[in-house]
Amino acid sequence: MPAGHDDEVRREDSSARQQSRLPLEGIRVLDLSNLLAGPMMTMYLADFGADVVKVEHPRGDEMRLWGRSKDGVGLFFKVINRNKRAITLNLGTEQGRDLVRRMAARIDVVVESFRPGTLERWGLGYEDLRAGNDRLIMARVSGFGQDGPYAPRPGFGTVAEAFGGYAAISGFEDRQPLLPAFGLGDASTAIHGAYATLLALYERDLGSGLGQCIDLALYDGLLTMLGSHVVDYDQLGVIEPRMGGRLAFASPRNTYRTADGDWIAMAGSTQATFERTARAIGAEHLVSDPRFSDNRHRIDNAVALDAELQAALDRLSTEDALQRLWSAGAAAGPVNDVADILDDPHVAARKNIVQVDDDELGPVRMQGVVPRLGRTPGRVSTAGPTKGRHNAEIYGSWAELDEHELEDLSRAGVI
Repeated sequence: MPAGHDDEVRREDSSARQQSRLPLEGIRVLDLSNLLAGPMMTMYLADFGADVVKVEHPRGDEMRLWGRSKDGVGLFFKVINRNKRAITLNLGTEQGRDLVRRMAARIDVVVESFRPGTLERWGLGYEDLRAGNDRLIMARVSGFGQDGPYAPRPGFGTVAEAFGGYAAISGFEDRQPLLPAFGLGDASTAIHGAYATLLALYERDLGSGLGQCIDLALYDGLLTMLGSHVVDYDQLGVIEPRMGGRLAFASPRNTYRTADGDWIAMAGSTQATFERTARAIGAEHLVSDPRFSDNRHRIDNAVALDAELQAALDRLSTEDALQRLWSAGAAAGPVNDVADILDDPHVAARKNIVQVDDDELGPVRMQGVVPRLGRTPGRVSTAGPTKGRHNAEIYGSWAELDEHELEDLSRAGVI
């Protein structure tokens, strides 16, 4: 055997271990949150290896009854609580609150979504919990944040989507403002919350050794995502009207119906892309039309431009239109529903949809992990667990309870 063979094998074994290890392994997270924003935030952490324990009242988390179900099993709960362990705990009891304090001394992150002041009344506020663990990070999700005049108000994603400016610019000018058909306020908060948690972990472990409190209002992320609307109003006094599928800063940009009755989306904000689009669908005359000579002129004449593009697409089938546009290097694509997405070969090739076996539902398909890391990608190992499935192992290791203590707490309705 060559002299360097053993060293080579050790390097290969080490490389394999590094590739199988997820980035957040060893990070312990106690998820006290309910419904969508907090659990989705901890889903992102669990996807990359954090040991997330989902805490729910003994009667069950409300998310188990939210949305559609199959054979009495809540489907959305299975997605946002994937890769987690689950325990039951009644925070309305002093024994339950004491268990939180005991577990908080051994973990890295607590996530909660109670109305501001609730945890403080229970003796579970950040200052209370960090007294036993100054490395603890707490992420607090609420409608309007932990301070400010609106902090005491109840808030859900719907209210945040309206308050944060999203609804005012969504829909058509002559109709009512539109809310999104999914939990946008919650989902944006989840992304920002996961990002903030990683920042706090990085800062702590980089050298300070100290945790900190993260304040997440459901409207915060949406307000930032509005982009230029704030600066446009500040500098020009402009309040953008609802424009349907158009944008105030680029044209063309909309959805258009084909001769088949299907819908496609097209965007042509750069001059070259616009010209490729027009030529591809047989509307070459638009390229020399002074109304559409550059993006600013096209914005000013967006209604007329959309009418011209729609007239051209009225003569083309969906397949013909898309093939022409793609061959020309134009930016276009089909308006997919979820069935189209799950049947799409590109989605399959990129593993945007994954399948996992579940004890209650059998094989379950759901969205895959994002973002995609090249060397240490996240993974979906399990769907959301059954209620209280991990009580014994979590309370045994994180709170050092024995079997008799668990039985007593269960009889008392604490867990």
